Amino acid sequence: MNYNTKRRIASLLAVPALLFTGACGSDSSNDSAAGVAEVKGKVGEKPEITVPKDAKPADKTVVKTVTEGSGTEAAKGDFVRLDYTVRKWDDPADLGGTWSAGGAGQPHRQLVDRVGQPSQMLPPKVLDSVEGQKAGSRVLIQGTAGDLLGKSLNPQSGITAKDTLLWVVDVAGAAKVDAKAEAKGEQAAPEAGMPTVVAPSQKPATITIPKGEKAPTELKEQVLIKGTGPKVEAGQGLIAQYTGVKWEDGQKFDSSWDHGGATGFQIGTKSVVEGWDKGLVGKNVGDRVLLVIPPALGYGADPSNQLAKNTLVFAVDIVGAV
Repeated sequence: MNYNTKRRIASLLAVPALLFTGACGSDSSNDSAAGVAEVKGKVGEKPEITVPKDAKPADKTVVKTVTEGSGTEAAKGDFVRLDYTVRKWDDPADLGGTWSAGGAGQPHRQLVDRVGQPSQMLPPKVLDSVEGQKAGSRVLIQGTAGDLLGKSLNPQSGITAKDTLLWVVDVAGAAKVDAKAEAKGEQAAPEAGMPTVVAPSQKPATITIPKGEKAPTELKEQVLIKGTGPKVEAGQGLIAQYTGVKWEDGQKFDSSWDHGGATGFQIGTKSVVEGWDKGLVGKNVGDRVLLVIPPALGYGADPSNQLAKNTLVFAVDIVGAV
């Protein structure tokens, strides 16, 4: 189980993205003749999607670069931070997306995915379309639900396999980070009352809870290794190695090393537990951070979560940002 607060899969999907398969094709026909949607608006703002009047949608999947950015090019295996929206050809209603209103002056929630890896929200054929695109680009993916979603189409969604879906994806950022990266440097001794961390290379950390110490009722944090990279800002995609244990019994409940290495998630937008947002924004790439998170800043708001009553202890290596 990932520590990350799991985002809801869009209602048109029946199963997790792990079961999606396939790669996107493209069609270079004239838009008006082929029946391809038109997309207007600035990258970074919700797009305006219109379809040609009285036209039938193209019968092939279309991948079209609407706006070409000038940032880092996203290659297979790279981490990307994305915005998206999806609708039907014949119905302008939103079926899902990231352009929801956020707090004044606050970044909104976006997806952080890895090109070529399973996504929580995007079918592989949609996520694969950003490969080769530069940060700042906007991409239209148009195709039938049967082609884009396949067997993962939820029959209860009201969408049929023949319905044409329109996805617009903005590449907000892209970064190449080694999935085996880890913090390097001399590790500080734990502060009084804090757990000890032994982090063998390429393996989950061993975190030992201090004997006789009660779990703190407030967030506790300590930078164990000081990195030299840029400061992490709210709204960025943070790429990290982590190991988490329960204060109550010291048992490990999750580690990125058990899932293939570094994982990406957005920070500072309530996309992860509050203790991560509070404890990791403002830290630096290259830091190893020890966090002790009371239930109120962990999973305490979700009584159904098996960790709802636990104080969580994490050793986090910040290995990149996007």
